[in-house]
Amino acid sequence: MGLLEGKTAVVTGGSTGIGLATARRFAEEGAHVFVTGRRVEELEKAVAAIGNATAVPGDVSVAADVDRLYQLVRERGQGLDVLFANAGVNHVATLEELTEEAHDRVFDINVKGTVLTVQKALPLLNVGASVILASSTASVNGMAGLGPYGASKAAIRSYARTWTNELRGRGIRVNAISPGPTDTPLFDVLGDRADETKAAIAAAVPAERLAAPEEIAAAVTFLASNQSSFVHGADIVVDGGELVA
Repeated sequence: MGLLEGKTAVVTGGSTGIGLATARRFAEEGAHVFVTGRRVEELEKAVAAIGNATAVPGDVSVAADVDRLYQLVRERGQGLDVLFANAGVNHVATLEELTEEAHDRVFDINVKGTVLTVQKALPLLNVGASVILASSTASVNGMAGLGPYGASKAAIRSYARTWTNELRGRGIRVNAISPGPTDTPLFDVLGDRADETKAAIAAAVPAERLAAPEEIAAAVTFLASNQSSFVHGADIVVDGGELVA
């Protein structure tokens, strides 16, 4: 019997990377997974690979899209047991290079999108539900060029603490997951510099490599399951030793 047998889960940003790996792991553990993504073709391929899943195209920063997601969850009639608010984007620019449009896009999806995702799930969350927010070690490591991304993830970490207190009366657990350098399509924004950057980062991490998305998914699954029943308001760092290097 799987860790999430019979549960209903939502994974936002589940078409690729950590989201896809987590949605697949949730399904393997017995959950039915609603998976969102903005790119319809990628989303449909992902859901076909996951198996026990429902594709819901949409943008988490658009309230109507989030409403449509939860209407489908509501129609299933079993409420919501696990929510992984994972959708996010990156933009590499120093303070001098940063544009208003790029800054707002990062915060709209990473922060506003997370708020909408959790807020609109509240009527559906069952007693004992687990909410996991995707933060990042970028929230504390101060890496040059990742200012908006790191700041957005620091906001997510703060929300996890606040919502833990606000939802305690309903038996809902809220935690954050902070992956370190992980081999996902977020590196694609670097273009031709992606491979060089990944190699440099790997060399500086005690684990001497980047994480596979499946390794982050394992930690998210722990937070989603009853194995983490006494974990509330935590930030689980999965970084290969990056923050102690």
